[in-house]
Amino acid sequence: MHGGHHIVLVDGDTRRRAAITHRLSDQGIHVEPFDGLAELISGWPQFGVILVCDESDTIIRLMEHMGNMGRWMPVLAFSEAPTPRQIVDAVHNGASDYVSWPFEDAELSACLERTRSQADSQGPARLREAMARSRLEQLSGREREVLNAVASGLSNQLIADQLGISCRTVESHRANMLNKIGATHISEAIRVAIEASLVR
Repeated sequence: MHGGHHIVLVDGDTRRRAAITHRLSDQGIHVEPFDGLAELISGWPQFGVILVCDESDTIIRLMEHMGNMGRWMPVLAFSEAPTPRQIVDAVHNGASDYVSWPFEDAELSACLERTRSQADSQGPARLREAMARSRLEQLSGREREVLNAVASGLSNQLIADQLGISCRTVESHRANMLNKIGATHISEAIRVAIEASLVR
């Protein structure tokens, strides 16, 4: 079965999960339901679109796992009556699209189509982004600030002035940052930051 017709449903609400599964099955879509990320991670599917309920940090944790694993699947987020801010955050965190529950059939079909076409065209880039983000997760806030400043083209002295720390401390943060993300030189660290969308 083609991955586009296979939905990996992640939703902790038993009744809603059952309702969504029946709704999609009636449309001829194969649904593989999971009650949460832990269950999904322990039985990771081979293909499909992940339809995930947007709760707390679920999307961020899902992206981190895919980055660590080195495998990416397109993610379509959903929730009941989402706010615009919630939708923006979900997409910023890695979801390909967003749909409101209860689903309108036409809206869901359009979202699935967009998500599938994005997966075909942007899959490798999304995987690189997820992997880069998982590497940057290891950095402290200060190390991340230093990386951002270096990527903006600032010298150690300018970074020191901007952050109110010594030049030697900047050098120490740079060395720690390179070590933590496994980069051998600063250009590699900048590439990781760009792939993680830390800098534009």
